[in-house]
Amino acid sequence: MNTNQEVRVPSEPAAPPRKNRWEGIVVTAAPTVAFVAANAVGDLTAGLVTAAVTAIAAFGWRLYRRQPVRQAVLGLLLVAACAVVAAVTGEARGFFLIPALIPFAVIAVCVTTVLIGRPLTGLILNRVAGGPADWRSVPRLRRIYTVSTLTCAAVNVVNGALQVIYYQGNQPLVLGAVHIATGPVFAVIVAVTVACVRRARRG
Repeated sequence: MNTNQEVRVPSEPAAPPRKNRWEGIVVTAAPTVAFVAANAVGDLTAGLVTAAVTAIAAFGWRLYRRQPVRQAVLGLLLVAACAVVAAVTGEARGFFLIPALIPFAVIAVCVTTVLIGRPLTGLILNRVAGGPADWRSVPRLRRIYTVSTLTCAAVNVVNGALQVIYYQGNQPLVLGAVHIATGPVFAVIVAVTVACVRRARRG
């Protein structure tokens, strides 16, 4: 038996480059920014056309950067659905009706996954963080994922409430700002969760 045989320790999965994370946030927010800006200086039609062009450009950019096709298609479909609602209602705030409903669906999912012992952030981020497959049986990791999932739920409570208030107040500019702000907030939650899991593993 060779006692000098080198023992290799599996390395932690590399986190996505910070630049790419922020690039994704900017690309995702671009159609909303374009819609709000064009609607403010022009009218609803100008806003919808500008948002459509920007969404198609964002779709092409995601493909060029070789990002997951599903992510690119979902982003394009979401903008298309928002544009259809705005066109049907004839109101700029209609562009934000679907985004205003999404937080309530996310709250339900977050709370449900915590109640059944499978916190949502654990299901999504455990592999990225390099956690073990049986993370649900590790109290420290399960606690981290539970806290981060409940934090996501709390953020969505605030997000949903703000969007309902400003939707009823017919303030598309503020709705756009609230919608755009959620990207960086959730990016921070993801980064903190991954960092905490990796620190727990080292501990």
